[in-house]
Amino acid sequence: MPGGDSTGRELVRALIIAVRRTPSITILEGMEARRLIVENGAVSGVLAAKGGQAIIFPTRRVVLASGGIGALFRDTTNPAGSFGHGLALAACAGAELADLEFIQFHPTALDVSQRPMPLVSEAVRGEGAVLITERGHRFLCDTPGGELASRDVVARAVWQQLATGHRVYLDARQSLGPRFAKRFPAVARHCRDAGIDPAVEPIPVRPAAHYHVGGVAVDAAGRSTVPGLWACGEVACTGLHEANRLASNSLTEAVTTSLWVAQSVAAAPAGWQWPRLVATAPPRPDASSVRHAVSNGLGVMRDGQALSDTVETLLPLAVRNTGASDPALIALMIAIAALLRQESRGSHYRSDFPTRSAQARSSRLTFASAMTVAAELSLRPAERSA
Repeated sequence: MPGGDSTGRELVRALIIAVRRTPSITILEGMEARRLIVENGAVSGVLAAKGGQAIIFPTRRVVLASGGIGALFRDTTNPAGSFGHGLALAACAGAELADLEFIQFHPTALDVSQRPMPLVSEAVRGEGAVLITERGHRFLCDTPGGELASRDVVARAVWQQLATGHRVYLDARQSLGPRFAKRFPAVARHCRDAGIDPAVEPIPVRPAAHYHVGGVAVDAAGRSTVPGLWACGEVACTGLHEANRLASNSLTEAVTTSLWVAQSVAAAPAGWQWPRLVATAPPRPDASSVRHAVSNGLGVMRDGQALSDTVETLLPLAVRNTGASDPALIALMIAIAALLRQESRGSHYRSDFPTRSAQARSSRLTFASAMTVAAELSLRPAERSA
C-alpha cells in the first residue's frame, strides 16, 4: 500500500486534531516542565518555566508522556527534544527507572548530515532491498534471516562494516526500482533531498538510536513508584517489549497504555493545595555536551572499559546545576545500568560479555542508587593506586 512509511505522522495528526477539539483540555504552548515537586513522598506540583519565568502548577496527578532518549546520541532518528527529559523529571522526584540499558538502534537510518536522521523503513527490506558495502558485497548472506533478522543483529552487522572502514548501502534497485517513490514516498523524498535517487542508486545507511525500551518503572495502570506520578509511551517501561522491541508495536502500546493511565488517573483523588516549596527553575536542559561521550560509550556495541570511562565523564556534569546536568544524569544512569548488566541480551550487547545469561532479570535504578554506584566506581582508580 502507498505511504507505508507514514504511520507515525498520521497518528500524530489525528491526535493533534482530537486534542484541539476537546474542550476539557487546556493547551499551554512554549512552556517546559523543569521539576516535579514532591512533598511527603507524593507529587504535589510541577515547576515549569516560560521565557525565563518560573511557574508552579499545584497538582496531585502528573502523567509523563515525553518520549525517548535518542537525542543523547549524535546519530538518531529522534527529534532534538527527545533526550530523556521526562526520565530526569521522574528520577529527580525519586521514581524508580527500569531497564535503561536497552536502547534499540535502527540499522538503516539515512546516512546524511541531517538531524534527526531520516528513517529508511524496515518495510523497504521487507520488499526485498539488500544491504551491501561500497564494493557491492552483501554481508548478511550467511546470517539467519538475512536483512530481516532482528534489528539488533542487523545493526551490529552494519556497525561492524562501518568500524572496519566500509560504507554501507541499502540497495532497492532490483526489488523496487521505479516503484520506490510510490511505495515509500517519505523515504523517497528524504533521498531526493540528499541528491539520491533510490530507483537507480543504493541508499547510504548507518545505525541510529531509535527507541528506548527502558524508562520509568510502572505497573499495569501506568503508576510509577512515586504516588501521583504516571507514565505512558516510550518514557515508560511497561515490560511489554522485554529486551528487544518488535517493529511498529510501540505505537500500539502507547495507544493502549494511555487508556489504562487515563482510567487510573480518573480514579485518583484530584484535590490539591499550593506546594510549600517554591524554587527557581533549573536551567533549560541542553544535551549537546554529552553526545560525544554517550555515542562513544553507549552505542551498538559496548564494553566495560568504555562504559566505566563514560560514567567517569558524565558524573561531574550530572551533579552540576547547568543545562547539561539533566541529560548527563540520564546518560549516566543508562551507562551504570549497562555496566551492571554483564551479559548480552536483546538490544544490549557487551563485547566483553557476548553471551546471554540463563536467568532473565529486569534492572532497577533510582537517582540515589545510581549516584552510589557512580561514587564507588570513581573511587576504584584511587584505591588501586593507594
